[in-house]
Amino acid sequence: MLNIVFGEVEGSIYHPPVYFDNTYMDEWITDELSVKMIKDVDKSEVIGPRVIDSPVLGSISTKELSGGVKTLILMMFDDSGKIFNASACGDNCAKWIYEISKRHDLTINLHHIMDFSKCDDFEAYIINTEKKVTGYREYLEEAMEIEDK
Repeated sequence: MLNIVFGEVEGSIYHPPVYFDNTYMDEWITDELSVKMIKDVDKSEVIGPRVIDSPVLGSISTKELSGGVKTLILMMFDDSGKIFNASACGDNCAKWIYEISKRHDLTINLHHIMDFSKCDDFEAYIINTEKKVTGYREYLEEAMEIEDK
C-alpha cells in the first residue's frame, strides 16, 4: 500500500540523493527492478554495480545517477524505516513509486501533487486526512484539499 503524507515530516529524508550516496549497496544497482528504473528514468544502461552507461555523459558512476532514480532505489531497498521525500523525483517516477508500493508497504513524503494519472488501479492512503483513496480523481481531491489549508 502506498501511504502519502503531504508537507513536512519530522525525521524524513528531505534530500534522498545525499543519503543514497552514503548508504547504497552494490547489489541494489544490479537488481532487475533497478535496472528497469535506471533505463526508463535516466535512459541509461547498468553495466555493473559501479558503472552506468549514459547516452549523454558516457560511463558514469552510480553516484552520478539522477536524484529521482536514487530516491526510487532507496524506496525499494532501504529497510531503515525512513520516509523519503518523493518530491525529489519528477513525475516520471510516479509509476515506479506505485510499483514499489505494490511490492511492499511504502510511506512517502510529498511537497507537491505528484501525477499518478498513468497508474492503473491507483490506491493510496493519505495520512494527513486519514483517508484511503481509490483512483486518481479521489487522490487529486484530497491533495487539493490539503493544499488549500
